[in-house]
Amino acid sequence: MSGLKEYSLLLGDEQLVVRTGQIATQANASVMVQMGDTVVLSNITVSAKPRQNVDFLPLQVVYQEKYYAGGKIAGSRFRKREGRPSDDFVLLARVIDRGLRPMFPKHIHNDIQVFCTVLSYDFEHEHDVAAANGANIATAISDCPADGPLGTVRVGLIGGELVLNPSREAREKSDLDMFVTASLERIVMIEAGANQVPEDEMLKAIEFGKKWAQKIAKFFADIQKEIGKPKFEVEAPYTHDEGYAFIKAWALPEISKAIKTPMEKLARRKIFTNLMDEAKDKLKEKFPVADSASAEQKEEAEVLYTHGSAFVDKVVKGEMRRLILEEGTRMSGRKVDEIRSLSAIVDILPNRVHGSALFQRGETQGLTTCTLGSPGDKQLVEGMEGEHNLRYMHHYNFPPFSVGETSNRLFVGNREVGHGNLAQRGLEPVLPSEETFPYTIRTVTEILESNGSSSMAATCGSTLALMAAGVPISSPVSGIALGLVSDEEKGKYIILSDLQDEEDFGGDMDFKVTGTAKGVTAIQMDIKIKGLPDSVFAEALERARTGRATILKVMLATISEPRKEMSPFAPRIETIVINPEDIRLVIGKGGEMIQKITGELGVEIDIEDSGLIFVTSVNGEAMEKAKAWIKAIVEKPEVGKVYKGKVIRIIDGTGAIVEFLPGKDAMIHISELAWGRTEKVEDVLKMGQEVEAKVIEYDAQEGKTRMSLKQMSTPPEGWVASPPRTGGFGGPRRGPPRR
Repeated sequence: MSGLKEYSLLLGDEQLVVRTGQIATQANASVMVQMGDTVVLSNITVSAKPRQNVDFLPLQVVYQEKYYAGGKIAGSRFRKREGRPSDDFVLLARVIDRGLRPMFPKHIHNDIQVFCTVLSYDFEHEHDVAAANGANIATAISDCPADGPLGTVRVGLIGGELVLNPSREAREKSDLDMFVTASLERIVMIEAGANQVPEDEMLKAIEFGKKWAQKIAKFFADIQKEIGKPKFEVEAPYTHDEGYAFIKAWALPEISKAIKTPMEKLARRKIFTNLMDEAKDKLKEKFPVADSASAEQKEEAEVLYTHGSAFVDKVVKGEMRRLILEEGTRMSGRKVDEIRSLSAIVDILPNRVHGSALFQRGETQGLTTCTLGSPGDKQLVEGMEGEHNLRYMHHYNFPPFSVGETSNRLFVGNREVGHGNLAQRGLEPVLPSEETFPYTIRTVTEILESNGSSSMAATCGSTLALMAAGVPISSPVSGIALGLVSDEEKGKYIILSDLQDEEDFGGDMDFKVTGTAKGVTAIQMDIKIKGLPDSVFAEALERARTGRATILKVMLATISEPRKEMSPFAPRIETIVINPEDIRLVIGKGGEMIQKITGELGVEIDIEDSGLIFVTSVNGEAMEKAKAWIKAIVEKPEVGKVYKGKVIRIIDGTGAIVEFLPGKDAMIHISELAWGRTEKVEDVLKMGQEVEAKVIEYDAQEGKTRMSLKQMSTPPEGWVASPPRTGGFGGPRRGPPRR
């Protein structure tokens, strides 16, 4: 406790408080970040030794939601422990990861784990901003090598004004939800959802976010200077200049030809793979080891030989970058702003799936389906923030066969969650309101083959499938991924339209933009370098705008607007408005009535507290019967009106009980069975008999009804009233005066 350090920074009119040295001190670095009553613990732990035989950065960001942080005991009746993070928290972990990842040395192979744990949440100051900044400062003051420090902010756009870190409530009114992470020099990461915000407004928001993020980065830099640990040394990556030069001279002609020549991805990859396989033998020929060599010399030679494939990979990436920067030539000879061949088909599947589309860009192909469901099909999401329903869901699947591979990873991973959410976020602003289109909507994209930009294929395919299904979206959405190849020493960079795999792996940026003709609906930017110059963003957004327009033309040539009619196999939803006090009648005791309706008619019924009832069915006749049934349940008996009923009970000497509306019974007193005296009820009525009777009295407060058979007709001539009898809820019943 004695090592506690506390720092604070005023952000707008809110304090960002950082504490360290108090808890979780066995991690490489731990901090608690507080904004209002929202508190997040962020820390970084690094393995003592690098992982062997890996060629990637083994970084894992874990974002932990704790129900207690929001003062809730959530979960099922049988399980109260938090389980796997929800999709929302997986996405937040990815946002933090994408900011931190480019700041670590590319050759560090130690396992790095960043944990962000929400300890307290006040429902006003968002925990994700606190968590991201906690991860940023923990990394900065740890002994793990990383450039930075970084700062992260959220930017909103409310009433045309840019807002820093808007509250949870304010975000509901915002046309923009943007994360910006920046170092002291440059922007490192952007993640945004927008309500068709024009590109010039997006640029202003990016600049606004950068300014505030850099203020945080400067604050963290001062903390790092005061208490930051010395960074440990990372073993330099293996180099062998002579061996690399030999492999480059041998492989470069074939590699350059393969890059320039139009061919399929797998054919080109086979050329590169064959070169990688041959490289080891080529190195053995060039740098043989004599039998008399020492064990150390033999070991050094073997290390050289095993790096042959890595040398080839380096040559491929280097030549790909050189051709773009020096000749403006890309894979298959494409120009830097050239979009691959496009095609789109709707109704590729029978209309039992309600809507379907196949979108293809080059060798990236996505099949998207749209399924419509009832309001009760919404996904219920539970967590520390409470419960909320998802009316629209987009799910993205990326099977290994889509890239010609086999794999045991057959389940949904973080990548699938992230790509699916990007397409979902891009389409949400154009969906019809629930009031005008009360359906639950699910789109699913199956990536059938991939050569880059598959999430943007999912976005385009979803637009087509939604329109094919008859969902009245306000504007069609298209998407494009942009790449970047830069030479920082020369200050030169080239933006690439319609990114493909090799350019993604060997390039510096993956900048995805979705939007309509009016403006941007989503942005996701990943980079592999330490940040981007400001000039990139204006050019990238303009290139994305023109690219989206080109793609949209092809899409609209396939289907120009949402269909007016839905598939005959899609459910129909109709609404009924009842008095909220009558909801209990429709539900029935223990749900008996609503279960009876849905069970007998095969419909779905969803009831809101306001008294709005949604009836969903694929069968028109069943729909009408269900609506009539519900209306009958809540119908108030009208005095003087004749109803058809069924005798459900006979009370000796008193009368009969008739069910004349669903769930509504009425008494027909023995004196109301016939003109003249009736000795036994059974003389007129039998159990189960269907009769028509007139309502003669209705007590709304008690909910009781009296009916009559005899008043269905005029009394016979010379009729004399019977002596008064007592019965029924109306007291003694007297006949008309004698004639």
